[in-house]
Amino acid sequence: MQLKGSTTYAAPTDAVVAMLRDPNATVSKYETIGHRDVEMLACAETDGVLHIESKRVVDVDLPGFAKRVLKPTNRMHQTDEWREGTGGTWDGTFDVEVQGAPIHISGTMRLTPDGDSTRHDVTIEVIANVPFIGGRLADWAGNNDVRKSLDGEFACNAGWLAEHAAHAAKAPTARRKAR
Repeated sequence: MQLKGSTTYAAPTDAVVAMLRDPNATVSKYETIGHRDVEMLACAETDGVLHIESKRVVDVDLPGFAKRVLKPTNRMHQTDEWREGTGGTWDGTFDVEVQGAPIHISGTMRLTPDGDSTRHDVTIEVIANVPFIGGRLADWAGNNDVRKSLDGEFACNAGWLAEHAAHAAKAPTARRKAR
């Protein structure tokens, strides 16, 4: 099952990348959308690759047909990697292991500058390795919890960027401090 989503942030790409580099932004994002026990394993840039790795616990409301193969509480291990592309774009991949469940989530991401704004495009692939109901399970996950998480992440990112842009605007500049 594949799904796509996009949003435009009212912030330049360098501000969006600064948010991605901030482990507090990742923790805040996941906690705000209802995930818990968020743990940052890595948030570092090496050889032009921004590597973000986290674990978290996610609770879901399962439909009846899925209760035999999935648990309502799952531990997720996510790895994101971003690389700067041409023309100020940033391209990324992500991989989400749903520990102990027959579901795998992965995909691609792109940040594209548009003046003082940034477009964020995401393509997600949901695969459920379960005989007979795998396709139905992947469709349910993609159209429900995965879609809800993606929309929540977009909203949290926009909120983080707006809040931190406001703080940056209020912060005294080096010139003001010197006076």
